[in-house]
Amino acid sequence: MARACQITGKTAMVGNNVSHSKRRTKRRFQVNLMTKKFYLEEEDRWLTLKVSAKGIRTINKKGLKSALEAAKSKGYISNY
Repeated sequence: MARACQITGKTAMVGNNVSHSKRRTKRRFQVNLMTKKFYLEEEDRWLTLKVSAKGIRTINKKGLKSALEAAKSKGYISNY
């Protein structure tokens, strides 16, 4: 998965550019992705993840270990 959050699974959405005359052309809404390093205390190592802004908030709320387990069960990441 190239442009997808590894925690939430968010990908790009498709929509329309709408001009003043209401003419519509296709566009893509990209995900706010960042490459960020997280410290996994249980295994005493650093992880580099490609996460969205909402993914960072999820990690802050749930904790890194439980967020990784949830992402693995949903199939967003294969291993960590």
